[in-house]
Amino acid sequence: MKYSESGVNIDAATRALARAKASVRSTWDERVCSDIGSFGGLFRPAPGEPLLVASIDGVGTKVKLAARAGSYQSVGQDIVNHCVDDILVQGAEPLFFLDYFAAGRLGEGVLEEVLAGVALACRENGCALLGGETAEMPGVYAQADFDLAGCIVGRVAEAELIDGSAIQRGDRIWGLPSSGLHTNGYSLARRVLLDETGWDLGHAPAELGLPLGEALLAVHRSYLPQVRALWQTWGRGAVHGLAHITGGGFADNVPRVVPEGLCARLETRAWDVPPLFRLIAALGKVEPAEMYRVFNMGIGMVVFLPAGADPAAAGVAAIPIGEVTAGDRRVALIW
Repeated sequence: MKYSESGVNIDAATRALARAKASVRSTWDERVCSDIGSFGGLFRPAPGEPLLVASIDGVGTKVKLAARAGSYQSVGQDIVNHCVDDILVQGAEPLFFLDYFAAGRLGEGVLEEVLAGVALACRENGCALLGGETAEMPGVYAQADFDLAGCIVGRVAEAELIDGSAIQRGDRIWGLPSSGLHTNGYSLARRVLLDETGWDLGHAPAELGLPLGEALLAVHRSYLPQVRALWQTWGRGAVHGLAHITGGGFADNVPRVVPEGLCARLETRAWDVPPLFRLIAALGKVEPAEMYRVFNMGIGMVVFLPAGADPAAAGVAAIPIGEVTAGDRRVALIW
């Protein structure tokens, strides 16, 4: 089974964005310091001031599972933590967040529970929840359906910006474990685990040892505490690069930070893939290359450090998953 068969076509979205690049760039002036494709957009308000880093994202079809389970706080946490991780890869600390909630009909207690999750994650990340937008859109969404998105703004001193340019041959690549699917690949996961099997969220497959709903609604992890610990131990300059493994998996996200002429060689055997991913692959007969492009496979953040730097010295649990070599491919998955 492929992701496109569940209704999501990553390549089509990439082509559409490529066609729109000229329109986007037509709005820029000298204050814009990043290009399309960065995890977050960089903006310099005035000479000498810290850069503002902004990102916007959604929870995707994970909201369908939240509605099905009648449990909404976790997706509120998801959207904040996802956005925090997206600007973290450029060295930014979060400043403030805004949410967007749209539904066919505003169900009793749903918005309150979602916002409780948003507020909880904002407090945990030291980020102010400034406000947002709530919309009822019957005819666009079915009555029980809702969508959730969020926008974050952070800042980083220009001298402390992480853009991958410091990555060099011989760097070691470390993986920070994920808490589950995070916020990507849910259309395929729902089709395989629920639609095709007839299972419900209360079903506990022997391979998981817990109900599907609990595994699928696990909160997207914020990596801010771990990355801060690395900065505090060795200084910001020691972290040569970071890649948040979101939509597009390893194939699309790692190349966003690896310079030309270098290759991130990732050993897929270096870590034990969590049971949830193995179950999806087995039941859906999903090829390994497809799995590693759609899902994080147990690694939610990739960290590039100089040889000899061990995250354990900073109290960070990380897995050595590869190294940087010379090469004409920016990422290579070694099976």
